[in-house]
Amino acid sequence: MRRALGLGGGALLAALLAAAAPRGHAPDFDVLITGGTVVDGTGAPGRAADVGIAGDTIAAIGDLAGRTARRTIDATGLVVAPGFIDMLGQSEATILVDPRGVSKVTQGVTTEITGEGVSAAPVDSNTLRRDSATYAAWGLVVDWHDLDGYFARLERSGTPINLATFVGATEVREYVLGDARRAPTPSELAEMEALVDTAMRQGALGVSSALVYAPAFYARTSELIALARVAGRYHGIYATHVRNEGAGLERALSEAFHIGRAAHVPVEVWHLKVAGRANWGRMPAILRRFEALRKAGRRVGANSYPYTASATSLDAAIPAWAHAGGDDSLIARLQDPATRARLKHEMGDRALPPDSQESFSQGAGGLSGILVLGVLDSALRRYEGRRISDIARDERKDPYDVLFDLLIADRARTGAAYFSMSESDVAAAVAAPWVGVGMDFGAVAPDGPLHMRQVHPRAYGTFPRILGRYVRDEHVLSLETAIRKMTGVAAERMGLVRRGILRPGYFADVTVFDPRTVADRATFEDPHRLAVGIRYVMVNGVLTLDDGRLTDARPGRALRGPGWKGQ
Repeated sequence: MRRALGLGGGALLAALLAAAAPRGHAPDFDVLITGGTVVDGTGAPGRAADVGIAGDTIAAIGDLAGRTARRTIDATGLVVAPGFIDMLGQSEATILVDPRGVSKVTQGVTTEITGEGVSAAPVDSNTLRRDSATYAAWGLVVDWHDLDGYFARLERSGTPINLATFVGATEVREYVLGDARRAPTPSELAEMEALVDTAMRQGALGVSSALVYAPAFYARTSELIALARVAGRYHGIYATHVRNEGAGLERALSEAFHIGRAAHVPVEVWHLKVAGRANWGRMPAILRRFEALRKAGRRVGANSYPYTASATSLDAAIPAWAHAGGDDSLIARLQDPATRARLKHEMGDRALPPDSQESFSQGAGGLSGILVLGVLDSALRRYEGRRISDIARDERKDPYDVLFDLLIADRARTGAAYFSMSESDVAAAVAAPWVGVGMDFGAVAPDGPLHMRQVHPRAYGTFPRILGRYVRDEHVLSLETAIRKMTGVAAERMGLVRRGILRPGYFADVTVFDPRTVADRATFEDPHRLAVGIRYVMVNGVLTLDDGRLTDARPGRALRGPGWKGQ
């Protein structure tokens, strides 16, 4: 069954059940959370209050002494907050492979936004070719073609989190052009626009680009404006992983802001960062640039995660030109001695102009700053969790040869972490009250079908790390500001109706945690460690985490964007 953002079927059912019960015997609420400090997601000071929930809806907040409920939760000493919203989650596939959503639920996440560049739909042979090896390893069969089909599959499978998505500019480009390194013809661009139009009518939040990856970095600004204009017709958003996050960050942001202005749409910058040691210290100035635009009435925003290392594919370290034609062409180039020599020279060149395509290896300070994460080929597991430079030392090989050979052996499916950011820049973004929170990692688990993969610790620790380290321990920001960043800010910018705030009539997405103990525990050495201090998590009025224990409930919903009219 498909649901709009604003429907409240659970509340209606609760009301009918209450009406059918003998007068005087029906409880007032399905769940009553008592004795906690309510921090409601608006930025207002926390206050002592009880929260009553009926069906999927918050029914009352205040002094509810004497009121009855089917289940009462004593939250004395705990904080009662809106469920956390992951502004960039990447779980569209992994939540189907393992619908427990362990790493999300145990952080207090109740809603995820996804669709960075690539997205769950549209799907054709071109887009499937990109992910077919990964899906085969996971046993995932793609049985949908459009966003309607994906959302139907998601709800059949069941999900412990709500999920909303953008349509990816990469996705529609690959659908039409494959991996071609060229601009679309007028007829091809019209086909791409039609795909975005369909996705918007089926509930996408907007269109999103990831301009540091192949084949997305072949897209010109005019192409992105055209797609964003289609999203704008449905009150959608343009979100982007900008073209350069290092020396060329200012120019890349200018492109994003220009696209938003030309298409008349809001702009959201995914995982805002300043990469590369030579650029460290620039985050305060970058934030001031956003703030000046926001003060002038421009609808621009960003989100970030609280770690100094990013995570993406290992092949992102390879210059853009070598990706033309797709992974098979990339691998062929890596096998050619002359091309390898050229790549070694370019990747080691510290004098590239600021507007050149971003080099992940340069941002990480060379190959010593790159850590191998998950591999697809189990025969390569010995490389997981090790830096390229360490592997080279142990195997007595050139570090670039290690990188190239690993990509060849794993068919360009290897993940990597890039240690490219400074703690002071990360903390500055965390402290900014308008910068939302996105962990930029899909749902994983310490066991089950995804448990063998080495992951970035942000997969398990993003939200508790902010609450523990940056709020409680370092006082970088207040508790109320942190929770607003995690909830109300995200809901407002993404247009999530009746979510992100604790308020009567809103959906009962709730996270209850202990502010004295909440913390991340995952590290690069031991990444599959659950966060601590999150006690209860409720999605649409149903507990997904009960006194620290995962439940079997799958109450999450597909959340549709502003262009969806319902069926």
